[in-house]
Amino acid sequence: MARFVFGMNQSLDGYVDHTAFGPSPVLFSHFIQEARQQAGSVYGRRMYEVMRYWDGDHPDWGVDEQAYAAAWRAQPKWVVSRSLASVGPNATLVRENLEGTLRKLKAERVGEIEVAGPELAHSLTQLGLIDEYRIYLHPVVLGQGKPYFAGPRPPLRLVAIDRVDENVLRLVYVPA
Repeated sequence: MARFVFGMNQSLDGYVDHTAFGPSPVLFSHFIQEARQQAGSVYGRRMYEVMRYWDGDHPDWGVDEQAYAAAWRAQPKWVVSRSLASVGPNATLVRENLEGTLRKLKAERVGEIEVAGPELAHSLTQLGLIDEYRIYLHPVVLGQGKPYFAGPRPPLRLVAIDRVDENVLRLVYVPA
C-alpha cells in the first residue's frame, strides 16, 4: 500500500512560495533523492503547471537540475483537474471521483506518493488520505502569501525533526 506525503518549503510564518525562497544546493540534493525514490506524484492543476517546467530542457541547467528533471520525468503523475483537457508525458488526468481514484491508487501502489499543493492536500486531508506532512522550515518571514495549510490545521503529531542543511529543518507530522 502506498503512502501519501504532503511536503513543501515553508516560511517561519507558515507560507509557501517557490518564488520568494528556494532550496540550497544541499536541500536540492535532498529533493533529488526523494524524487528518485517516490512511487509518483499527485498534483492539482496549478502546481502541475508550475512543475511542468521540468518537462523541458534548459541549456543553463547544471548537473543537479538535470538530475531532478530526469527523476521527475521518470515518475508517474496524476493530475487532479476539471479544467485541463490533457496532461504531459507520464501523467494521468483525474477529472472525476477524486476519492475513489486516489483510494484505488493508494491500494494498488507501493511506496511514497508525493502530494503537491496546499489546496489538493487540504482536500485529501478532509478525505483522510494524507499519511504524512513534511514541512521544510526556512528562516524566512514572508508576511503574506499562500499558507501551507489551505484550511484549518488538522490534528497532528510530531514524529521527527531533521536538520537538512545549515538553515532548514524538516518537521515530520502524522495525523493524530
